[in-house]
Amino acid sequence: MGTEGTEARNSSASLRKALALLAVVAEHPVSADGLALVELTKLSGLNKSTVLRLAAPLLDENLLERDAESGRFRLGHGCLRLGQSYLDRLDLRSVANAELRVLMRATESTCHLVVLSGHDVVYLDKVEDEATVRMASRVGATMPAYCTAVGKAMLAFSPEEVVAPILAGELAPITDRTITDPEQLRAEFAAIRRRGYAIDDRENEPEVRCVAAPIFGHDDHVVAALSVSSLSSRMTAKRVREVGPMAAESSLRISAKLGSRRANAKLAKLA
Repeated sequence: MGTEGTEARNSSASLRKALALLAVVAEHPVSADGLALVELTKLSGLNKSTVLRLAAPLLDENLLERDAESGRFRLGHGCLRLGQSYLDRLDLRSVANAELRVLMRATESTCHLVVLSGHDVVYLDKVEDEATVRMASRVGATMPAYCTAVGKAMLAFSPEEVVAPILAGELAPITDRTITDPEQLRAEFAAIRRRGYAIDDRENEPEVRCVAAPIFGHDDHVVAALSVSSLSSRMTAKRVREVGPMAAESSLRISAKLGSRRANAKLAKLA
C-alpha cells in the first residue's frame, strides 16, 4: 500500500478514536466538573498520551474543553452548536413518516401523527392502509384531546398546567363510551404511563378503536403522538394488546431521532 493509502487509513482510525473519546465524555458525566484524565483513559481504554493527542483537535474546535485548574474534560460549546444545527433542520412530520409507514404495514391499519393544540389534537400526517378499511380522519382536522387515544397519550406525559385546564373544561360525551369524569381520566393517564400506550375504546367514534403512544423531543418533553386506528371488529381487545407495544416502540424510535435521551435509554434496554 502506498504512502497516501497508509496515511488515509491512519487518519480514519484516529478520527474514529477521537469520536469515541468524545462519546465517552458525553455518556459518562461523572460530575458537572467533567472527567479527569485518569478516568478518561480508563473509560476509553486508551493510554494517556493517546488521549491527549486525540483531545487536542477536539479542544481546538471547542468540542471538548479542559478546566485550567483541575485538568478535567467536559463537552465544549461546539457540541451545542452542532446539536442546535441538527435540531433546527428536523421536521417532525418528515422524521416520523418512515416509521408510520413501517407501522402501517406491520399492523395493516391506518396510522396518524398528531400534536396537541390547546384543548384539541391536530392531525399532522396520515398513512393509510387502503387495502383494508379507510378512516374518515384527515390531515388538519381537530378532535378533543380527552376522548382520543393520541390526546390521552400526550396528556398522560404533560405537565399539570396543560392537563388541569382541559379536565376542568367541558368533557362532553362523544359516544356512550366516552370517559367524562376527570378522576377517571387521571387514572387512565396513570395506566398509560405504566404500559407506554393509550387506548381509545370507541370513545370518539362508535365503531373505531385506536392505540396511541407519545413522542418526545430532545428535551424529553412530549411533543406529539402516533396512533394506529381500525374498526373495532378488526382491532379486537386481543389485537390492541399486540399493537400497543408495537406503537410504543415506533414512538420511541421517532423520539430517539428527535434527540430524546429517555427514548434512547429505553431502546437500549429493548435491544
